[in-house]
Amino acid sequence: MRAIGFNQPRAIDDVHALEDIQLDLPSPGPRDLLVAVQAVSVNPIDTKLRQRPLDQPGYRVLGFDAAGVVEAVGSEVSGFQKGDRVWYAGAVQRQGSNAEHQCVDERLVAHKPNSLGMQEAAALPLTALTAWEALEDQLGFHPGECEGKTLLVIGGAGGVGSIAIQLAAKHFGLRVIATAGRDTSANWCEAMGAHALVDYREPIAPQLETLGVPQIDGIFITQNLDDYWQTACQVIAPLGGICAIVDARGPLDLNPLKPKSARFSWEFMFTRAMFAQDMQRQGDILAQLSKLVDTGTIQTTLSEGMGAINADNLKAAHKRLEEGSTIGKLVLAGWE
Repeated sequence: MRAIGFNQPRAIDDVHALEDIQLDLPSPGPRDLLVAVQAVSVNPIDTKLRQRPLDQPGYRVLGFDAAGVVEAVGSEVSGFQKGDRVWYAGAVQRQGSNAEHQCVDERLVAHKPNSLGMQEAAALPLTALTAWEALEDQLGFHPGECEGKTLLVIGGAGGVGSIAIQLAAKHFGLRVIATAGRDTSANWCEAMGAHALVDYREPIAPQLETLGVPQIDGIFITQNLDDYWQTACQVIAPLGGICAIVDARGPLDLNPLKPKSARFSWEFMFTRAMFAQDMQRQGDILAQLSKLVDTGTIQTTLSEGMGAINADNLKAAHKRLEEGSTIGKLVLAGWE
């Protein structure tokens, strides 16, 4: 089968950074689905893993977001059958979705929204799972119980920020404030459902004061954790929570949170699959998300199609992500 992989870390401008390769068709394990991949999206974790040494010789296939069609099922699979149209984000310890076929545990998978094409669907799983787990599992918000609660999304126009705004505002019922700089980013955040915006290029606390929300119940940091840490500790409300998805460059001083009994937590979408902990939770979230999409509550965060799934187009998408100016999600679809 066709796939795109790498065999050692290289800069994205290197001609061999990602290569078109041929691999054997994988065989599904007892709980696996064999999926014919039709569309994939690109996430920052792809660019980070591409720059790390491999644990063993051979080619590593990246890619986590995917939408496709089930071609075969393992002996213990009960929730899917051949021909089902599905979406998922997969597991970081297995070969990824940048291949014509991929094996993925059924517990991480759900039926794709009927209202979305493969390309539009592939934009959502990883970021939606990340945002949903952050909001509910880490920050403790629950739909129907968020009246009067506020959320600050740091990095509102990014892939995770885009869906976090939508879920927080339209499903959880939070008042959402997002950071943005450029007009295009601000317009995108508003389109996603942000109730108010703050300019990250200016001090954030005074802007929140002007908006009448000097203290925030939940803060979701999707980029530059160290740069926003002091502000987050300043504006978090008593008994509030801060959640981050990006590594800190240095130690974080948690002491400012103690007087407020505020909490800090990490969100890493791949934890459940890595440690085999309540994996079905992610399939259940995607199933709920599918219904929210089909009822029109949530929209795709696809911002640009990057063409067919091949090494050249994938390298272009990686390069765009590394430049740090993308809005929403970049998606590749089809094999040529």
